[in-house]
Amino acid sequence: MYEKNIGTKQKALRINLDRKIYGSFAEIGAGQETAAVFFKAGGASGTIAKTISAYDMTFSDAIYGPEISGRYVCESRLLKMLNREYNLLNVRLAEKRGTDSLFFAFANTVVALNYQKTNEAHGWIGLRFQLTPQAAYNDVIVHVRMLDNENVLQQQALGIIGTNLIYGCFYYHKSPETLLLSLMDDLTPERIEIDMIRFDGPDFADVDNRLMSLHLVKNGFTDAALFGPDGRVLQPSEALYKKHILVMRGRLRPVTNVHMDMIENGLKQFKAEDDVNPDKVVMVSELTLHNLKANEQGIDEKDFLDRVDILCSLGQTVMISNYHEYFRLVAYLARLTRLKIGLIMGIPNLEYIFEESHYEFLPGGILESFATLFSRKVKLFIYPTLRADGSIYACMDFDLPPHIKPLFSYLTQNDKIEAIRDYNEENLHISTDLVLEQIQKGEDGWEAMVPDSVVRQIKENCLFGYPCEVQYTPIGEQVRQQAEQL
Repeated sequence: MYEKNIGTKQKALRINLDRKIYGSFAEIGAGQETAAVFFKAGGASGTIAKTISAYDMTFSDAIYGPEISGRYVCESRLLKMLNREYNLLNVRLAEKRGTDSLFFAFANTVVALNYQKTNEAHGWIGLRFQLTPQAAYNDVIVHVRMLDNENVLQQQALGIIGTNLIYGCFYYHKSPETLLLSLMDDLTPERIEIDMIRFDGPDFADVDNRLMSLHLVKNGFTDAALFGPDGRVLQPSEALYKKHILVMRGRLRPVTNVHMDMIENGLKQFKAEDDVNPDKVVMVSELTLHNLKANEQGIDEKDFLDRVDILCSLGQTVMISNYHEYFRLVAYLARLTRLKIGLIMGIPNLEYIFEESHYEFLPGGILESFATLFSRKVKLFIYPTLRADGSIYACMDFDLPPHIKPLFSYLTQNDKIEAIRDYNEENLHISTDLVLEQIQKGEDGWEAMVPDSVVRQIKENCLFGYPCEVQYTPIGEQVRQQAEQL
């Protein structure tokens, strides 16, 4: 049962009074705040085998080994800390109390706000733990951004979320979503942002970390989450660090030939830019929460995973975001990289961007949003569409009210907006809504508008409401068939 109001001190005390739970704390970068919570709660001798905080890099390297990247606030450093501390527990205590104890190693490596308040405060936090004595371990890893404007408040927040993580892993492990929700107990998104979470281990074998990423965004713990073509959850600032980022937003339900044409030709033009290194380009397919909501009941999680499975099979890095406005998406991406950012979109999205009514909530209106959207290293690549009369509606034909046309001319003349040139005209008639309707009705013809690999996945896995025929085999017949196979 989720006890939302139990309190940080009470959580630590409950763990301290549980004589089975026993482990080590290794914290680097903002004091030993999580260990301090357990010491202050009382009865810590029943929980804490050791605490350590190796601030000096020479000491840290001597204990955990050097970091090739030179960055110490990173996931690889956290994993080295967890490996060493957990292994030491087993080496030194397995014989003495291994049959009765649930060992754990808690670690964090963080950089808190500096004295000048000029740095990005963030950190990696993790717990390696057993749920049964002498059993294999599990890991829960999170990445956080500390948003308090005072160092001491950031330290306090780290102590709270660290305690929440330990408590959640031992008491909410049967419901990973509840565990995730509990991480923000006694905190708010204004104080700390969780932009990545990953569950590993035998007790989390059925957990889909992509779904957990969706829950982070849906619950407001972060505004964007990322995972790679292999489905592995990525930490955005590490995955996109010093990268050129090209994004295409859409419902992608399903991916059609026109989407693939947009990606292929948009990517080709982006890589050809003078200030883009083709070897450092990351192509991202973005799904917003708005585009994931299939109906009034909210987000269909299976439908979400179906879309992600298809995108990953096509080699796409996938982002889930809560940035409905493009300028907010660009502001987020610009925080992750200083290199060029590109956006692929169709004419309908370009029309949306130039609609002044969408920016009435901003003091500076459309100009304020454009100051971010079209910042120094951002460019839009526009894919054409078909008019109702069958003629091609391309970027240079873009129709705007007279008082907005000079703004559009300025952006095109200054290389901020460019038409996608080498498009396949045969794809322009494809309507995603029509394709989806044909799929759900089981009609013929949609297969020609969808990549072959996507067609196979839809038919084999009955995706997007495709009416698969399932053969019913009586139990007796199943037994007979199995006997024949033997």
